[in-house]
Amino acid sequence: MIGVQDLRKGTTFIDDDGNLYKVLEYQHVKQGRGNATIKTKLRNVKTGATIDKNFQSGGRVQDIRLDHHTVQYLYNDGEMYHFMDTETYEQPVLSKDLLGESAQFLKENVIAELSTYEGQPIEVELPTTVDLKVVEAAPGFKGDTASGGGKPATLETGVVITVPFFVSVGDTVRVDTRDGSYVTRV
Repeated sequence: MIGVQDLRKGTTFIDDDGNLYKVLEYQHVKQGRGNATIKTKLRNVKTGATIDKNFQSGGRVQDIRLDHHTVQYLYNDGEMYHFMDTETYEQPVLSKDLLGESAQFLKENVIAELSTYEGQPIEVELPTTVDLKVVEAAPGFKGDTASGGGKPATLETGVVITVPFFVSVGDTVRVDTRDGSYVTRV
């Protein structure tokens, strides 16, 4: 058991009803005299639903231990994403719902971190940045500079991001997987 004041972004715990939650946002609010309130935004790991929940200071929740495995992305068969554990060579298969937004940055052979609880996959954490090739973009024109605006570009995984005007088809760009933003041309 851990105190609710010890909850932080990324912490996974079980509530009184047996639901598994991951903390997305955390805020400690103290209003004058009396107890503080811990305001959190939680994601139900099994259903994917997001809720706001407040805890009174001094409350406790059941913390859990997650197992972490280094996995390599293999391929997508349309509905499911296939990975391989780099130590045991087991091949976990994950749904697009479990991957969420990170699925759009998956490219063959990308190394990621798979978290499991009692053998069930909970989430996949991609590296902070991935390098992807530009397959479609408007042409650049003389006078386009590195600063001041951008244009949409389609990358090899199908995701569309905003890139500077000087990026053209065939270039490889580095993308931040946390927010989908352009980092640099490689």
